[in-house]
Amino acid sequence: MWLLDAKTRKLVHFMDDRSVFGTYAVLSHTWHDAEVTFQDVKQAGPGLQKKSGYQKIAKVCDQAVRDGIPFAWIDTCCINKESSAELSEAINSMFRWYTHAAVCYAHLADYQTLLRGSRWLTRGWTLQELIAPSKTVFYDTFWRELGDTTIPTLQVALSDLTGIDTSLLHDRSALHALPVAKRLSWAAKRSTTREEDQAYSLLGILGQNMPLLYGEGSRALQRLQEVVLVSTTDQSMLHW
Repeated sequence: MWLLDAKTRKLVHFMDDRSVFGTYAVLSHTWHDAEVTFQDVKQAGPGLQKKSGYQKIAKVCDQAVRDGIPFAWIDTCCINKESSAELSEAINSMFRWYTHAAVCYAHLADYQTLLRGSRWLTRGWTLQELIAPSKTVFYDTFWRELGDTTIPTLQVALSDLTGIDTSLLHDRSALHALPVAKRLSWAAKRSTTREEDQAYSLLGILGQNMPLLYGEGSRALQRLQEVVLVSTTDQSMLHW
């Protein structure tokens, strides 16, 4: 597992992710142009801080330092996507990494007045990023704090917008007791850039692991269905 040192903003590698559980903040966000990559941070070239995506790294690391959290994990730059093995491990571990984060910072880049219209609510990957963390703090376009998921009124608002019960937003321990079809229903109106990610983004929510095969298209959802049906007696997925 790669983490950013929140003070130096340099990457640090940990062989056993369990050794750093509870010591890092994670970012939930929507991707845009000019995101900072793993290679960008590793090379630390003179143009790094000029990339528009670097502001997110700076904001997350600075907030982590203020919160007394030594590390940060950001999917754009903490996964070596040039290594298929590292990418597969990261995607299969992502739900767990969000679950064991000290806190999740959710940046709604397009939010100024209305939560309902935020692109963050429509993306496939942000579903698990809402459910997995024990606490998520929301920030608007300008990184002003909006509130967090421990606030009952925000839980109700998020439930209305996502269809996820407020009880689950308060306590995710009941997640895997829910019917598979119920969990899949939350993702029905969400989209991903890559077709395969419609399946891969659901792995943690369904409690599953499987190899990644980018290029397989809709076959990814078929494989996910097969994996779920083999591992559980819950047949509700067949009706989804």
